[in-house]
Amino acid sequence: MSLKKRILKIHLWLGLGSGLIVVILGITGCIYVFEEELRPVVHEYYHVEAVKNKRLPVSELIEIAKKANKDKPQQSLSSLKVINDDERTVIISFFEELDKDAIWYWNRYQSTYIYLDPYTGSVKKREEYNFEFFVFVRMLHQTLCLNSNIGDPIVGSATIIFIISLITGLILWWPKNKQAAKQRFWFRWKNTTKWKRKNYDLHNILGYYMMIFALIIALTGLVWAFDCYDKGVQWVFNGGKTIKKESKIIESDTTHFTRKSSVDTIYNTLQKLHPEAESYFVFLPEANDSTATVGTFTKHESRFDDVAIQFDQYTAKILKTTTYNEKNNGEKFRFINYDLHVGSILGLAGKILAFIASLVSASLPITGFLIWWGRKNKKKATTI
Repeated sequence: MSLKKRILKIHLWLGLGSGLIVVILGITGCIYVFEEELRPVVHEYYHVEAVKNKRLPVSELIEIAKKANKDKPQQSLSSLKVINDDERTVIISFFEELDKDAIWYWNRYQSTYIYLDPYTGSVKKREEYNFEFFVFVRMLHQTLCLNSNIGDPIVGSATIIFIISLITGLILWWPKNKQAAKQRFWFRWKNTTKWKRKNYDLHNILGYYMMIFALIIALTGLVWAFDCYDKGVQWVFNGGKTIKKESKIIESDTTHFTRKSSVDTIYNTLQKLHPEAESYFVFLPEANDSTATVGTFTKHESRFDDVAIQFDQYTAKILKTTTYNEKNNGEKFRFINYDLHVGSILGLAGKILAFIASLVSASLPITGFLIWWGRKNKKKATTI
């Protein structure tokens, strides 16, 4: 058997073995690329009518959310999210760990999101977040809705097989000469062109043009599938060095103030420091001891401007600020990995490219299967 025939066999059987998972990942990837843009469109409870200078303190909104979720006392207050838009609801979340060994992700933990009108305090929506459409899409994409210990290796292995399929596909596609190349770079369909030829061209030509983008999506996706890969990528970007994270515990220094009053101060501080931010996240600690701090994340239009700040949970004093430029090279790459994965690092154009690449990736196993099925049936017909 020649080398090219062996490569064809590898390409074929790897594609058939991982095809269904690749189709699922491609279709869910298409949907999730525009998740940030689609959520406010499909969920009416994301919007409120703005009332000038009438916003309630966030501490008061938190208390309202607690009352709205009082039938679930086992859930802990988790976070506060404020979109820097006068016509958007404030989101307060609660979290409960169920069974960490459960097979399905919705049996592992439970999250409840309360959407509040920041002017009136009325509850716009109480959402079981595990079953929200885009969360389901993300979990189907990331773990096939399985426990991450089960789903990550399956999805990761299918992704590795997909990468190998892309490379072997390029080898098989590569033309012998310039004359052959002319026939492979674009569609040359006529009215008489049969569907088998069209299907063959869709598989080969679209696969060729989208290969680089599909590889970027696949390689960045592996970061979530395998911890060793994640660490390895950071090790490479750090010049072959393993940089240990700072383990120093930052402690709160006083209990003179209650957490309720500090949350308002923390939120006001974030607004003053970053008035142009897209949104503010405040992650509230469960513990009430001096070692628990309030972590915040300020999201900007540009990922490189995002800032994480730790506050004393009692005094609202800033304890630590981390910007993108303060991270090591490995952390910098890890920080923008998601933006590379969904194309948002290039703005709307990048997201459109990621959408097309995901769509083409989902189509490759289908068109590839049809090529194999057609040839198989042709051989049977010839034999008969």
